[in-house]
Amino acid sequence: MFVLAAPLAAEEIAGEVRVIDGDTLDVGATRVRLHGIDAPERDQPCTSLNGQNWGCGDWVTRVVRDRYQGAQAVCEATDRDRYGRVVARCFVAGQDMAREMVAQGLVFAYRKYSYDYDLEEKAALVAKRGLHGFTVETPARYRLTRIRGRDAPDPNCRIKGNINAAGARIYHVPGQEFYERTGIRPSTGERWFCSEAQARASGWRAAKR
Repeated sequence: MFVLAAPLAAEEIAGEVRVIDGDTLDVGATRVRLHGIDAPERDQPCTSLNGQNWGCGDWVTRVVRDRYQGAQAVCEATDRDRYGRVVARCFVAGQDMAREMVAQGLVFAYRKYSYDYDLEEKAALVAKRGLHGFTVETPARYRLTRIRGRDAPDPNCRIKGNINAAGARIYHVPGQEFYERTGIRPSTGERWFCSEAQARASGWRAAKR
């Protein structure tokens, strides 16, 4: 979770990039959280049009690493988050890294904190670039789902895709016997569905009761 802490005096950070994930870098010896964006969590899945799940969080990290690992970056610090990371705008070869990633559909504009990249995301959404060509929760909503487990983050997507101890994929709809007590853990491959058809297409079967 990204929560702003006390403002940080403006400072410049420069150095070689080491990619941690889609929105977190080491720039030289400084851990940096890129300003204004939110990347999928490393274990976060996406769903293709034919209902297949794939690891889009890991994919984003790989793409960002391929593009920026070892590059020289200059960053302008804007704040510090609750984990002690410097929040900053970072530039490689004069290009705003966050703006480029949002434009390519690799990350989301984090409008809770900034509208700097709002137009880039809207253009990527219209063009279905990157993540926008798939069904994917926003990272913030995914984190909420992972923490709560039993409460649907989207009221229109309340079907619970559970994986039992034997590895069977079973979905539960509201009103069924085990619906309320079933928690969803996306880190283990469990997920929420918006329709029974989507659940079946993704390889889940209906609960018997």
